[in-house]
Amino acid sequence: MFAAFSCGKEEKNYVPKPKGYNRIDLPAHAYRKLTEIHPYTFEFSKYAEIVPDTFPMAGKDWIFVNYPAFKANIQLTYKPLNNSPQSLKDFIEDSYKLTTKHQIRASSIQEERVLSQSGKTAVIFRIEGDVPSPYQFYTTDSSRHFLRGAIYFPTATKNDSLAPVIDYLRKDMIQLLNTLQWR
Repeated sequence: MFAAFSCGKEEKNYVPKPKGYNRIDLPAHAYRKLTEIHPYTFEFSKYAEIVPDTFPMAGKDWIFVNYPAFKANIQLTYKPLNNSPQSLKDFIEDSYKLTTKHQIRASSIQEERVLSQSGKTAVIFRIEGDVPSPYQFYTTDSSRHFLRGAIYFPTATKNDSLAPVIDYLRKDMIQLLNTLQWR
């Protein structure tokens, strides 16, 4: 009986399912003003929270704009310049050094100088490849304030699957720069 049913039927080819990625639902961009007292203020996502930086070497005005739903953050490190051209030079060099630490895993690093809507010049680094920090930036008024930022994902996920979240955070980073004001 088994032989009768197995013969004469069309042979089915089974193939494994293609590799898939989790669906990521992103909320519409909405912003609120930073209310904490720092030498700077800006608008940040209402889906994020401000968390103090607790690293041992963190300065008092270093913070994380934390996105718990995405397991990501924008780390902000602030340093006063006190009208010191040497400090400005050192902080800019540090920004480049921290960016180039990603060269081991990066496929490219692109540098872009932008003028924000608030009139501030910022340098943005786009780091492509499977790196934990796809965007970094710094901005300064060249005499009193220096702010460096980096988008970080503390996960080992491939960045191609995080592309929608990376783009979402990039827009929030641009909003931060466009609304940044020194105090």
